[in-house]
Amino acid sequence: MPMFVVLERRRGPEWDPSAPLEGQSGWEEHAAFMDGLVDDGVIVLGGPLADEHRVILAMEAASEDEVKSTLARDPWHGSHLVVESVDLWTIRLDGRGSGSSAR
Repeated sequence: MPMFVVLERRRGPEWDPSAPLEGQSGWEEHAAFMDGLVDDGVIVLGGPLADEHRVILAMEAASEDEVKSTLARDPWHGSHLVVESVDLWTIRLDGRGSGSSAR
């Protein structure tokens, strides 16, 4: 399966810039959904960038449409997070113990 990188931006109409991440409405539901994607092996890596407005997810999926349909089930989809782009990422280096190199 190819790996995709997804850029999400925290700018949905219900995002409260004055509240921390864990203080946003619907946090528990969103966190449970995302944890489920990690447990299922769909999300390989993920988290906010330093600006705290953008989130990067590295996901295993068969297509861009699969990525979008998976993220559309997130309770925060459209309310707190908006998918900006979905780009294919070709992994050439992987230091997570597999011994992969740039050959």
